[in-house]
Amino acid sequence: MPVIINLLVFGVLGWWVNSMALDWLSSWSFFSWLGDWWIVNAIETVLRWIISLALLFFTAFLFTLLANLIGAPFNGLLAERVEAHLVGDVNKPAPTVLELIKTIPRLMGSEMAKLLYLVLCLVPLLILQFIPIINFIAPLLLFLFGAWMFSLEYMDYPMGNHGALFRDVRKRMRSNRKAAYGFGCIVSLLSVIPLLNLFIMPVAVAGATALYVDHIRDQHLDDLN
Repeated sequence: MPVIINLLVFGVLGWWVNSMALDWLSSWSFFSWLGDWWIVNAIETVLRWIISLALLFFTAFLFTLLANLIGAPFNGLLAERVEAHLVGDVNKPAPTVLELIKTIPRLMGSEMAKLLYLVLCLVPLLILQFIPIINFIAPLLLFLFGAWMFSLEYMDYPMGNHGALFRDVRKRMRSNRKAAYGFGCIVSLLSVIPLLNLFIMPVAVAGATALYVDHIRDQHLDDLN
């Protein structure tokens, strides 16, 4: 199910957004009023690459979040089964359909909290993309925020299975920033690679669960106790 959801989101929406972005960039002339100097053309080329890179990560980031919103119930179930396998609890029965349905309100509430957090942080970062001089480092800031958001997004599934709210996930990952950014950067890079990004959601859920079991589970369970 996660692969099918990703295929629809990245395939259909990706084609549409890509065609629109190419037309928009090709028609945008930044410094036409300065004349046809080689230095002007070089600067325009660099800016186009920077904006294209920012758009690439931005669209991949939004598409992944959209796919996660749709596939949240399946991702929570996947995280539960991966954790059971990693901790050796292979005899644990799989959740029933009724149990899966009961998790939907919590998962949807968590996804809404993520979207609100995303909007509050992303709007200032997008504004920076159009401020002269700052816009040279703005794509890097956008990439780092995407990595941070991906770590929160996927870590929410294994932690949420143990009753953690989104604010609890943020607090725990702030105390594990190296792991959060390391995991998030890899997911960000894989999310922009065609074909690979179709499989990134289930792989990232499993990877986040493994990270949770190896480095965070004991801390989280101690907090619960």
